[in-house]
Amino acid sequence: MLDAMSYSGFYSNSYDIGSDIDDSDALSIPPFSPPPSVSASSHTSYDVSMRSSSPTPSVWSVTSSIRAQAFKQEFGRGINNYSEVYRLPADDEELDRLEKQHLMFKEVLGNYPPPMIEVMADDVPGETKACLDLGCGSGGWILDTARDFPHAQTVAVDLVPMQSLTMPPNCRSEVDDINLGLEHFYGDFNVVHAQLIASGIKDFHNLIDHISRVIRPGGLIILIEWDFACYDMNHQLVEVGTHELKAPWWPRWLAFAQIAIRNSGGSVEAAENLKSWVTHHPAFEDPVYQEYWIPTSQWANGNDFLMRVGATMGEDICAFLRSGRPLLLGSGVPEAVVDELQHKATMEIKRATTPHYVLLRRIYARKKHPQ
Repeated sequence: MLDAMSYSGFYSNSYDIGSDIDDSDALSIPPFSPPPSVSASSHTSYDVSMRSSSPTPSVWSVTSSIRAQAFKQEFGRGINNYSEVYRLPADDEELDRLEKQHLMFKEVLGNYPPPMIEVMADDVPGETKACLDLGCGSGGWILDTARDFPHAQTVAVDLVPMQSLTMPPNCRSEVDDINLGLEHFYGDFNVVHAQLIASGIKDFHNLIDHISRVIRPGGLIILIEWDFACYDMNHQLVEVGTHELKAPWWPRWLAFAQIAIRNSGGSVEAAENLKSWVTHHPAFEDPVYQEYWIPTSQWANGNDFLMRVGATMGEDICAFLRSGRPLLLGSGVPEAVVDELQHKATMEIKRATTPHYVLLRRIYARKKHPQ
């Protein structure tokens, strides 16, 4: 496994932001309304499982009989049948894209952040370690976790059943819309992971508050997002609008996608706020924030690592342009405009002549122990 941190221009920044926080800039956490069975004045009650009395339990544990019910066809792609917020496909073509993306991210970010090994160690008598993956996609990350930590229990949550023929016995798939809340998971998990789910989340800030109550003391939150934006060689935002159709095409397609996600209720702004939201949340400590600048194609001549990652990222973007058709068409963008944007953005990526980056942001932190 290559260490991405050793490659200048690819891995940019890592910040241990634990002790020098200016609390005067802290964002206020929105008030949380606990389920009827939980006393709002008894904070310790959040450290026990609420699964039996949650108003929003998981919809299903996956069985073969429900797969067809999970999808509907829109603009030629299989879209989840339960959320009007998340408008990207969840069909076989999209899952194949997400699995290849997962393998690329493993090479870029490594398998897990450093605290994961300690948090998931089988070292607490009477406690079964547990990991939750929110918006698991293809299931690549949670399946790796289940195999790497066979003593632990792992749960994959998504809007459609996780489709794996080789699911380990310590992993289960649940179909759920996490916008409805996570009360049924309170106090049950040592690690909560969520990767690239912001486009389907109504209130990402409030989701972090829910996650803080899901994680056991000493546990770990891991959040990874990108901002549906494109950056130039100097890591400056490429700013374009939707009022005209001309190059650069990939940034312009993203401008349309941002509007469509906002219109459907997604949290486009989540990536740029992750650092502040987690750092200033009273439940977390020892946050580490990282930025990864990933080439959008094979334009980085002379650097084998960047060329290889750029090639994979370029393939991912081209597949993502196809996946985004239901999102754009469903938001009212004319089909002729979508066709032109998709075709010309695909050609722009394949020609690999424009030095662009996408910015991937990761933050992880530990759940504080009670005082």
